[in-house]
Parts: sequence; C-alpha cells; structure tokens
Amino acid sequence: MSGLLGVAVLGAGHMGADHIRRLDRRVSGARVAAVADPDTERAKEAVAGIDGVLVHAETQAALDAPGVEAVVIASPGEAHEEALLAAFARGLPVLCEKPMVPDSAGALRVVEAEARLGRRLAQIGFMRRYDTEYRELKLLLDGGRLGRPLMLHCVHRNVSSPPDFTSAMLVNSSVSHEIDAARWLLGQELTAVTVLRPRPSGGAPAGLLDPQFVVFETDGGALVDVEVFVNCGFGYEVRCEAVCEAGSARIGEARTMTVTRAGGAGQEVPQDCLVRFADAYDREVRAWVDATRRGRVTGASAWDGYAASVVAEAGVRALETGVRTVVETAPRPAPHSPA
Repeated sequence: MSGLLGVAVLGAGHMGADHIRRLDRRVSGARVAAVADPDTERAKEAVAGIDGVLVHAETQAALDAPGVEAVVIASPGEAHEEALLAAFARGLPVLCEKPMVPDSAGALRVVEAEARLGRRLAQIGFMRRYDTEYRELKLLLDGGRLGRPLMLHCVHRNVSSPPDFTSAMLVNSSVSHEIDAARWLLGQELTAVTVLRPRPSGGAPAGLLDPQFVVFETDGGALVDVEVFVNCGFGYEVRCEAVCEAGSARIGEARTMTVTRAGGAGQEVPQDCLVRFADAYDREVRAWVDATRRGRVTGASAWDGYAASVVAEAGVRALETGVRTVVETAPRPAPHSPA
C-alpha cells in the first residue's frame, strides 16, 4: 500500500472522536476518509478542520464511501456485531473497541463469520496490551525469572459511572479489560468466577452494586482478583500485581508530577482512561495501521473478544446468583490462534 490508509470511523462519541484526532494528528500512514454516527452534527464537529472526510448517518454508507480501506469501530457495543459483519462482507480490516460484542452468542457469530473467510480481519481494542508497564510485566512473566505466577491482584477504579450504568456493567464493561489482561499476561484461560458484593458506597447511584470484588480461577491453577469501584470519586486508577513463586511485580503506581506547596504535597490523578492510557491507545492504533498497510492483522483477535464476552457473562451470572460460576467456552475454530 503506497498511499495513506483510508479509514472509516464508526461512532463519533467520546472514544470515536478521540480516535479521529489520533488518526489525523498522531498516527502516520492513515487518514480519516469517512465517519458514521446517527448524530451527524456530532460527527461533523469531530471532523472539523480535517479535509476530505465524508460524514454519514449510517454505517453501511460510511463503509462504502470512496477511499475507505479499513474501519475503526467506536460505536456503542450493541452496534458492533452488525458493523463487524458488514466489514467482513467487504473484506475490510477492522479495529473494534471492546466489548467486541456484549453477548457471547453474538461474539461467537462474529468469530465463526471470520473463520469462514479463512483469514483474520479483526483486531479488538484491548489497549492494555500496548501499555508500557503491562508489556514489561508480560515480558517479565514470560521470562520466568519470578517463577510460576500464583496470583494477580488488580484494581480498577473510575471517578464516576455514566447515568445508565448497571451493576452488571461493572463486570461486562469495566472488568472486561482485566479479563483480557489476565488471559494475556498469564497465558491461561479463565475457568470460573465468583463475585463478592460489599456494602455499596454512599457515592454510588441508588441501586448500583458498587464496588464489587471479582475472583477468577484459571486453568493453570492461578487466582485473579479484581476490585472494581466505578464511583470512587477521586480519579481513574488501574493497578496490577503479579505474585509468583520467587517474587512479585507491581504496575500502575502514579508516575505523575508531584506538587509541593503550603506545607503539603500532592500528585495529579488521571480522570479517565483516555488520559491514563493515551500512549497505549497511540501505540495500538499505530501498530494496527502499520500491520494493515502490510496486509497483516495482529493484536487481540476476535476469539479474544469472544473469550472476554463469555467470561463476563459468567461473571454477571455469579453476581446475580451469588454462586461460583463455571465458564463454558465453545470450541475454538481456525484461524484463531493465540495472539
């Protein structure tokens, strides 16, 4: 591919607008060719100042727009299956934000549709795989210097949740990142999940079970626990500690400027994922563009997207029943080998 990769961005909300800016300003080798969003005024605002972008209300129109060679899906999760299948039908490579598809049945349909093509087209946007600290931890664990991993302790906190956020979404939206990170870091599958529910925080909206404590078991005998707290009130925090036979390693500690004044000191706390993982998003999209221009697909696969959905569904059942729930995964079709 000699020219710039023409990309259609589906969704012009918070995440979609961020990807539009990223493709236009921070990633070489690509250009925004089209944008689709039911709110066309929002889409026009997101592409203001970018020449040659076609704005559409419908996904299909954007995919068929002149110059479109690849797709970024940043629309709401319930729209992802239709968009992925439409991209597959056109042979277009896709970077799809998580969740790939919220329900495991729909996610499996996407996996099977891609398998029928005989080649990968989809990369799923689990950006932590591109974060410097997560990559360093992955290399350390794979190198074996600390021995066999025994436990992962994870923290996932947000300032506040959106108005329509539900108790189930703490697991199937927020913790989905930890689900993928644990599978990737450990090289193990998650086989069972238990969800414990402390007394809800006074800062949580009425009826929202927040925080939650999620425990995963793996097929390698490790345990993964996640404290998820989406209305902590003070900032966005993501931390992970791997405890192994011969040592431990911890990532996610604050690496921000410390300000000292008036007899005290303080550090800035990121307020959302687009700040904390800005570099990771840049690396992810840059790697996707570079691979697509070479005719390749790398990163988290559609199977990884399915695995996150099926584990999250088991987690929601565990939340609702209070019972340890076994993860039941469909057979894995070719060409979905580990990323």
